Amino acid sequence: MKYISTRGEAPVQGFEDVLLAGLATDGGLYVPQVWPQFSKDEIRELAGLPYSELALRVITPFVGDEIPADELKKMVDDAYAGFSHKAIAPLKQLDSNDFLLELFHGPTLAFKDFAMQLLARLMDRALAKRGRRATIVGATSGDTGGAAIEAFRGRDNIDVFILHPHNKVTEVQRRQMTTPSEANVHNIALEGNFDDCQALLKSMFNNAALRDELQLAGVNSINWARIMGQIPYYFAAATALGAPDREVAFCVPSGNRGDIFAGFVAKKLGLPISKLVIATNANDILARTLATGRYETRQAIATDSPSMDIQVSSNFERLLFELSGHDAIWLNGFMRQFSETGTGLLSDSVFDQFRALFAAHRLDDEQTGATIARIQRQSDYMADPHTAVGLGVAALARRKGEVASSTPMVTLSTAHPAKFPDAVAKALGVQPFQPEIIVAQKNLPERYQVLANDFDIVADHIKQHARVVANS
Repeated sequence: MKYISTRGEAPVQGFEDVLLAGLATDGGLYVPQVWPQFSKDEIRELAGLPYSELALRVITPFVGDEIPADELKKMVDDAYAGFSHKAIAPLKQLDSNDFLLELFHGPTLAFKDFAMQLLARLMDRALAKRGRRATIVGATSGDTGGAAIEAFRGRDNIDVFILHPHNKVTEVQRRQMTTPSEANVHNIALEGNFDDCQALLKSMFNNAALRDELQLAGVNSINWARIMGQIPYYFAAATALGAPDREVAFCVPSGNRGDIFAGFVAKKLGLPISKLVIATNANDILARTLATGRYETRQAIATDSPSMDIQVSSNFERLLFELSGHDAIWLNGFMRQFSETGTGLLSDSVFDQFRALFAAHRLDDEQTGATIARIQRQSDYMADPHTAVGLGVAALARRKGEVASSTPMVTLSTAHPAKFPDAVAKALGVQPFQPEIIVAQKNLPERYQVLANDFDIVADHIKQHARVVANS
């Protein structure tokens, strides 16, 4: 398997090189040069398999022959061994044809654990094999940071620096990042929003000298392996509901759009997905784009679903590259225009394909709270605010006829309600149950550094604390 950059100017790479690079040297994102294909028989064979075995079959084509089969199997098995539910990604039925895919049974109670637990093992192996040390720098709107720190804490060859927007994540999310005591864990509370964190992260990766000095590696969904690790649960849910002999629709609460892009990849691999529904909160850039063909950023708004308080979504670039037929020249022009003006116009062909494959709607905080209350009343199910955005948008897509009533609709439940207790309590009048891991973190000391939204300040801080610099 070979990988190419969306910008078309970086060298073609193998899986491990892409894994360690994260962002391509031309500023683009890596995607497979050619997509593998699963036949209907191969998809049928996935039904009923233990999750780790299904995941292994789905990701193996993306790894190719770079990792021996027995080693890859062990890493996949180990990645999901710490999940609290035997099914790993259980399906819950809410109505006759409406389902929830629970993705919060990992160690940090959010869907990010699926890819991050695997990514840590893959990167650890690649670095040890090459005798290298790496500095991981990531940006988070809440859940990615905790999942990355949990996966990489204590690893000898890796230092982890996570940027989160200061005072714009929940207390539970913050403590998941700031209470681990391992020396290789570093938290930066940036004075700004998530888009500022992400822009600064990209600037660091695009600075060749800094990138080489720190041996930077990325764990955000700019890293292809993060997308790869999220594809299997689409297959798990769809085959449980009759695929490939029955179409399934998915509704995905969307922040940086890595999760919805993983669903798009699952469809490209052969999974019969009738519609991918993008669920957004008030930060509705993709819902507006789908309606107008104009990709236009606005100021990010703080909401009760903070992990989705994102305007500029990295993985939209991957989607545009695919919808344009790998037209790197067009994409470079689009991204340059967007960077300079805050607005990019989709071509007619790309816009038509976007509308054919996706639907997109938004829910504000009042509607989200009402959905939490409705789902609790109708199905005796307590949803976190991000899941509630998904459920509300899924119902809206049904009403608009974008998903047929006969098609199973799977909404991705991306986080445990205990991670967002204030939003749940506002909707229901009661606090959600607190798992022991959250209770324990309340009594642990926190470590983080508040820094200005300034490239030089943040880069200097990382250089002062990264072991790769100290040992060079």
